[in-house]
Amino acid sequence: MTIHQTGSAAPRPESASVPALSPETSELLAELGNYLTEDPPALSIPPRAFASEELYELERHKVFGRSWVLVAHTDQLTAPGDYVSLTVAGELVVVTRGKDGELHAMSPICRHRMMPVVEPGAGNTDRFTCPYHLWRYGLDGRLIGATYMRRNEAFDPAACRLPAFAVEEWHGFVFVNLDDTVEALAPHLSRIESDLVNYRLDEMVLVGEWVEEWHCNWKIAVENAHENYHVMGFHPETLEPSTPGRSDTDLRDDTPWALRFRIRLTEPQQPDVLPLNDDEKAHLYDFFVFPTGSLAAAGETLIWLSMIPLSIDRTQVRGGMLVPGAQVQGMGEAELKEMREGVESYAAMINAEDRRGLEAVQGSVGSRFAARGHLSPKEPAVISFYQNLARALLRSDGEWPGAL
Repeated sequence: MTIHQTGSAAPRPESASVPALSPETSELLAELGNYLTEDPPALSIPPRAFASEELYELERHKVFGRSWVLVAHTDQLTAPGDYVSLTVAGELVVVTRGKDGELHAMSPICRHRMMPVVEPGAGNTDRFTCPYHLWRYGLDGRLIGATYMRRNEAFDPAACRLPAFAVEEWHGFVFVNLDDTVEALAPHLSRIESDLVNYRLDEMVLVGEWVEEWHCNWKIAVENAHENYHVMGFHPETLEPSTPGRSDTDLRDDTPWALRFRIRLTEPQQPDVLPLNDDEKAHLYDFFVFPTGSLAAAGETLIWLSMIPLSIDRTQVRGGMLVPGAQVQGMGEAELKEMREGVESYAAMINAEDRRGLEAVQGSVGSRFAARGHLSPKEPAVISFYQNLARALLRSDGEWPGAL
């Protein structure tokens, strides 16, 4: 597990002035603060939390401006020149595997006239060339060429580079933080790391991946991922038979950035490769890294998801499925392709079931009949998510993330 901060740091998001909050937003924050009391309400958050532009702007600064966001798996960034480019709550981010073998995360906005030097997506390159005026940058963000700039005596090429973000690789999972002063993520995941020893994360390989856009607020997607109760409604034929929505949730909060819950499977899994114990065979293990990251382990498969806001009502869902490397060892190209197509087809089906439901929820948040709902005892991790959200929004920079 490594953390890298390379080159000139990006300005801290909090350095931008945040205007005084309206009474409505101040009241909303006060309601969120109630989840941090000794007796938090077993209620969903107010509907306006999913539609308030002012709250979303606050989330951009206070949540996504200083939290670790899961963006990729290392199998997507194996060779020098591999990159993943995306948007995190309105901020453009590119992660590369440098020629030095290290990961680099940076803003892809050209330092000349603000043109992005790479489009969202993934690929491989030996440099980034701005399509506007052909300025060129290395995989670490260093400027390596600026056309017709020699006669500008005030311009210092050595001081010009793409601003860097913090990037951390944890057992193959790649996290980015826009705050250059952030503390490391790994210590917050130490209990999760112990939980997953028998899953041998470092030996797992990516066998399928996906990037989708859902038309809903990011919190609607994340709170849905924090409970299994919805399975009986959204996934009656796909997931309900194996992980029924009636199952109780065994919840454990670790830190404001990490929690774990378990759901008992209908039938224990029988692994061929991994040395899983009886509890691991009998449960689906869900691990969450606030604000958007999710790891779900069942038997010998592990699915990672990250639900990253594109705007107030659009969320990018990135993810993939991993299996032990021994399962695919010796497979031919045709077999691997067939496995990938099967995995991605299955994921698309499950994701479509969630997407249809959550987009319908988003369509209701502006209704005058929308109201806070009483939560089921099957949804304890939803309250944990609300608590982490409240901590992120209400704590000052020096107090974040702090203790539970």
